[in-house]
Amino acid sequence: MTGWTWGYEGYEPADERLRESLCTLGNGCFATRGALPECAADEVHYPGTYVAGCYNRLTSDVAGRQVENEDMVNMPNWLPLRFRVPDGPWLTPDTATVLEHRMDLHLGSGLLERRTRYGLGAERVLMVRQQRLVHMGDPHLSALRTEFTTEGFSGELDVEAALDGGVTNDGVVRYRDLDGRHLTHVHTGTAAPDTVWLRCRTSTSDIRTGLAARLTAHAPVTTRHEKARVTQTVRLALTAGRTETVDKTVALHTSRDPAISDPLHAAIDRAGRAPGFDDLLESHLAAWAQLWRRADLDVPGEAGRILRLHLFHVLQTLSPHTAGLDVGVPARGLHGEAYRGHVFWDELFVLPYLDLHFPEVSRALLGYRHRRLERACTAAREAGRRGAMYPWQSGSDGREETQRLHLNPRSGRWLPDHSRLQHHVGSAIAYNVWQYCQASGDTEFLHTKGAEMLLQIARFWADSATFDDNLGRHRITGVVGPDEYHDAYPDAQRPGLDDNAYTNVTAAWVLTRALELLHTLPEPRRRELAERTGLDDGELDQWEDVSRTLHVPFHRGVISQFAGYGELAELDWDGYRDRYGDIRRLDRILEAEGDTVNRYQASKQADVLMLGYLFSPAELRGLFRRLGLRLDEETWRRTVDHYLRRTSHGSTLSGLVHGWVLARARRAEAWTFCQEALRGDIADVQGGTTGEGIHLGAMAGTLDLVQRGLTGLETRDGALWLDPVPLPEVSSYRFTLRYQGHWGVQVCLERGWLEIAVPSSDASPIDVRLPGRAVRLRPGETRRLALADRRRPSGAH
Repeated sequence: MTGWTWGYEGYEPADERLRESLCTLGNGCFATRGALPECAADEVHYPGTYVAGCYNRLTSDVAGRQVENEDMVNMPNWLPLRFRVPDGPWLTPDTATVLEHRMDLHLGSGLLERRTRYGLGAERVLMVRQQRLVHMGDPHLSALRTEFTTEGFSGELDVEAALDGGVTNDGVVRYRDLDGRHLTHVHTGTAAPDTVWLRCRTSTSDIRTGLAARLTAHAPVTTRHEKARVTQTVRLALTAGRTETVDKTVALHTSRDPAISDPLHAAIDRAGRAPGFDDLLESHLAAWAQLWRRADLDVPGEAGRILRLHLFHVLQTLSPHTAGLDVGVPARGLHGEAYRGHVFWDELFVLPYLDLHFPEVSRALLGYRHRRLERACTAAREAGRRGAMYPWQSGSDGREETQRLHLNPRSGRWLPDHSRLQHHVGSAIAYNVWQYCQASGDTEFLHTKGAEMLLQIARFWADSATFDDNLGRHRITGVVGPDEYHDAYPDAQRPGLDDNAYTNVTAAWVLTRALELLHTLPEPRRRELAERTGLDDGELDQWEDVSRTLHVPFHRGVISQFAGYGELAELDWDGYRDRYGDIRRLDRILEAEGDTVNRYQASKQADVLMLGYLFSPAELRGLFRRLGLRLDEETWRRTVDHYLRRTSHGSTLSGLVHGWVLARARRAEAWTFCQEALRGDIADVQGGTTGEGIHLGAMAGTLDLVQRGLTGLETRDGALWLDPVPLPEVSSYRFTLRYQGHWGVQVCLERGWLEIAVPSSDASPIDVRLPGRAVRLRPGETRRLALADRRRPSGAH
């Protein structure tokens, strides 16, 4: 591994799924896992191609119930390319002698390179070198170049390339009881002597897909059509030491693409017009170079190398091409089938990074939520609530996609799934609307689509709150918090918990921001909103009241995760670690024992501490003050300590949030959790889950940890606020951001100094606020500010 290359030496079947996920190539429209083209899907390998927003719904018979699930579809496989000596077996690393094998993911160029030396016996060697790209400039093209070189002999080699429509969704073992046959009406054909095509459609969503593949080689091409598969074969004449090249260029279109009428015709046309591999590579490199300039992040050492890999995968999943699509943030990227490709709240960890680099992508992702606002309002009405109740898991059309049952692999039992009660997803959407508009200055979006979402989410929270005469406060009952372990009280007949602190505080924040927005809206727009939504002053008075009186429970001087949390039993943490070692999925362990985590003060991931992730210390104190509560440093310290000792970190997001919070609360321990977040996928700390798809929220969150967490960067009140807390392990680094019309603002931290450079333009000056001082930077100006002594005046260059 170097700064710009992520490499794997040797062939390790047990690691292949992990490598395939981390070597995925994509362009924001579609992505293909880094599987070896000569290997079919089996227990070791899993080639998969996923198109953003392409879902299909199937019903399966599970545990005696009819269960409906919507999945991101594994599309026809464009990768297959296998080879053999005539009349011999097809060569794969699992069936032939591998003398050397290396995979290199070139991050700067978006290129996957593999080199394998196959031993054919009698000192005969076949060297295979491949270069693969999913084009970042043209989001419908991909290409595979394969070079064959013999050592110690000359002879013939058969090469077979294919398009395979006989694939299923079979990449996650625990889903294999569910129907995964999403593709139907598969047909193949020939468009030209060197070009073949495949078309199909999804069985229920009726998304039509067309692929065309052009094969280029110094030999005649023969074509064969099989059921759901079309192959092209060439026989190469190899001379020892001389390289023969086979290029495969593929175009992919679906009926969801804009500005086309027929995806098959579009794919055939695009494949026919596509230039050769060298020219494709050149334009692909240029597109990646532009992305890296906009997303520049330079952190020294191993942390920097991992962060660059994380950034690479974020850009492959959510590129500028995404801005033209109706898609959300898939929690596992376009890298695998875990979570069925659904959209959760992970955008809460992704959009803050995109806001400051690719605001057009953030706006499009928020547009996905706005287009599903009506569905969210319908869901709220069906639940007896006003406003918008967004789903915990979303897919194609905004209905609730959370499964009713989930499998515990440890016990083999299918259990009720109550995670749909995580209504705090609405607050995450509102938070992202606000953060995007503060960072971009996009008042048009804030006053239109953003306002509509904010107001309907606020209305839902106000209508969900009930007044308790005994407490003299409003309560929100029957929910599940970010922790996810706790979904009911011990021995309760109904799921749900009362007064989850995170839910209530963020609900109060949403109500406060909505009232603030209404106060600042232009009067004609405010009148429009009131007319369309039936909003009146009486309802706004209720919002004001609820925003100040929502109940936040405490126990023994600590913020309670929910009402009654302090009465739960303590868990024997040391005992369970001694017995099981890895207890990240403590819920599964306890259920397999016939117990339930609902009985214990034990969390899967940060819940209360998420408040310290979303809000700066000053803003969080202000929220509690508005609620009539005092949150001093000692109370927050006790709260952090309490939950730190009672969290199993069963989510990759947990280490990220804890590292973020501890950077300000207990800096000496912060780096341990930051490392956990950095290594979550590359080390597969969740035990096999990375092979099912990366954890996009955690990857983007580590980028934002450097960008906002350690710098204390906030975008609010028309200014950039900075309050750095550099960790010894990451004390010097730089990054570039885009802020309210300024492209390429450079921020550099270097051991006690903060330097900000604003590029020349005709934009307005930037106001920068640090603790105890404020500076204004005009375009073309650079300031170097001392952090060690905040009284020291800054200098301009």
